[in-house]
Amino acid sequence: MARKPFHLAWFISRGFGPKAWRLPWGGPNPKGWTSPDLFVDLSRALERAAFDYVMIEDSSNIPYTYQNSHDIYLRYAVDSPKLDPAVLASFLIQATRRLGVVTTLSTTEYHPFQLARLTNTLDHVSHGRAGWNLVTGSNDGGAQNFGLDRQYPHDQRYDMADEYVDLVTRLWESWDADAVVMDQQNEIFADPSKVHPVHFEGQYFRSRGPLGAPRSPQGRPVICQAGGSPRGRQFAARWAETVIGTARSVASMKAFRDDIRAKAREAGRDPDSIKVLFLITPIVDESRENAEMRRRAQLEDASRHLDVHLASLSRTSGIDFSKFDLDEPLPELKSNGHQTLVAQYSGRTLREISGTGKMLSDVNLVGTAQDVAARLSEVVDEVGGDGFLLMDPDLTRRYIAEITDGLVPELQRLGVVRTQYEHEQFRDNLMAF
Repeated sequence: MARKPFHLAWFISRGFGPKAWRLPWGGPNPKGWTSPDLFVDLSRALERAAFDYVMIEDSSNIPYTYQNSHDIYLRYAVDSPKLDPAVLASFLIQATRRLGVVTTLSTTEYHPFQLARLTNTLDHVSHGRAGWNLVTGSNDGGAQNFGLDRQYPHDQRYDMADEYVDLVTRLWESWDADAVVMDQQNEIFADPSKVHPVHFEGQYFRSRGPLGAPRSPQGRPVICQAGGSPRGRQFAARWAETVIGTARSVASMKAFRDDIRAKAREAGRDPDSIKVLFLITPIVDESRENAEMRRRAQLEDASRHLDVHLASLSRTSGIDFSKFDLDEPLPELKSNGHQTLVAQYSGRTLREISGTGKMLSDVNLVGTAQDVAARLSEVVDEVGGDGFLLMDPDLTRRYIAEITDGLVPELQRLGVVRTQYEHEQFRDNLMAF
């Protein structure tokens, strides 16, 4: 019996910012990081490899959580600086024809009408390949840049986001699918009876509507979400079509996916309409020895630059990890930021956390393309689906080629990923299997 294929996507960690600027293979012009060229090359390679989508991470501040200072963040370009992802998305759309392009946009930084308009526009200009990575914000510095004292409490942010997405959806759908008639003979561009104000009055948001442009090719962009906390999973099960998963073991992957699917059923949705993709950073080389050598070099670099990793952990969690001993197991921590990540830190040392990154504790994704392809196939079989989001914070063209021209062909030979796109639009490809 033929095996059901799984999905592949790419997570642009650290957003539209500097990549591998201090490392080998960073390219001949690391100072040219403000150019979209690296990401255009990435997107074209992903499309050749028939990836479902590329997702541009984002945040809107220079952090200062670690040591109550922005010094480490700026010295090493830790999770900053970042240019606007929506601008980059337009370049990636122009460079591709089938690849989905997902833009991170925060519900605490955009008014719902503004976001509905922007994402509707991206879906129009891409002919139905736009997605929205729906985030609620996590770092207080970002909230302060938009006039707040701090981020709203974690669960309240999701309550607000429920109302937010309800309004955005109504705005996306405020033009009927057949509202534009373009009747030149009778000089009717759009049927006025098929364009509707929404008159939305919520607890947090208001908007008259309608949206100032017709319904987009997909009807609505694909919604991506990374809800990992109990409240976040409930939210993802209600709204998301693809979920970013983080897990340290195959068993936790399976538990996470099963929980999202169970919550989708409770919400009255078909669980197969949500694709859960897990973040991984495999290391692929021509020999296992070479791959293992590169992994050791990564660990050595992490050991020499612990402040870099601790600063990044501090940003995502909102916890200043400079106050903890590097070699003492962490207590149970509470976070108003990324609660799922913080939950994975308890009982582990900061030195260990800084070295492991996105590596799984029970599966070695370091080796030849054949090694890693076989292991990924086995993981999906055990988890039950749906695929992986690949990432490398220090992105290089070498790594892109190793994945798209090395690992993916091996996966294709195993028959576990697609060899070509089935459809023209993003959602159709995402839901093809």
